[in-house]
Amino acid sequence: MEIDRNSASSSERTSRKDQWILELKQKVSVLQKKFQAEDDEERQWMIQRCNQPELIELLREMTVTMLHVVDAVGRLEPVNGITISKQFGIPKGSVSKITKRLVDKQILHMENLPDNKKEIIFTLTPAGREIFKLHGALHEQMDLGISLFLRRYSEDELRFLNRSMQDTIDASWVNFEDSEVPSLIQGETGELCLPEDQHKTEGVPLSVFGSETEEIERILSMLRRLDSPSLKRAEAILTDVFFTEFDE
Repeated sequence: MEIDRNSASSSERTSRKDQWILELKQKVSVLQKKFQAEDDEERQWMIQRCNQPELIELLREMTVTMLHVVDAVGRLEPVNGITISKQFGIPKGSVSKITKRLVDKQILHMENLPDNKKEIIFTLTPAGREIFKLHGALHEQMDLGISLFLRRYSEDELRFLNRSMQDTIDASWVNFEDSEVPSLIQGETGELCLPEDQHKTEGVPLSVFGSETEEIERILSMLRRLDSPSLKRAEAILTDVFFTEFDE
């Protein structure tokens, strides 16, 4: 009888842990959508602090990657496309297309090196420099906001959050280091679930996970290493950081 009680208790803990994992996985998809929405919020912040109509129009047309390229040129100018690609992890093909568009919009200035006509270097135009300054001010504002926000947490909570972030950076969502972590399977109704827990996630459509299946599997591999209290802390931190609206 004692063995049965222990088995039931273990099963309960596993069930609770799997429920926390499921909730966290679902929030990952919401988190990705939130990041996409914040791109527009950041652009609006810069527009509100710009008093030049022509620059406002340029900001409305610029993508996030275009802003990153402007930032790269502002930090490194004079700089060529290869250096931008290496320093900021932007594919060479993307750098080539984006710099051409920015030159066309008179945000970047392009010229050939006198001793090497094949090499092109980029610098900011006056308009580009204003955008560079606005983008820098945006990141200063964000850094301040993040620092103030995180001060609400204790040292232990911040240590846990840092460990979780580092685990996320180091983990492979496909090649699990923990051989005991099973892979997800697709259930009869199209849901993703663990083989032994297929019934627990019935009704969860693939659209919850979308094309982010690999990312979710990596998060799953890390979350299953945590005990129940740690999972609760992880959910609380994610909820506060990414799913709670605060007045400025």
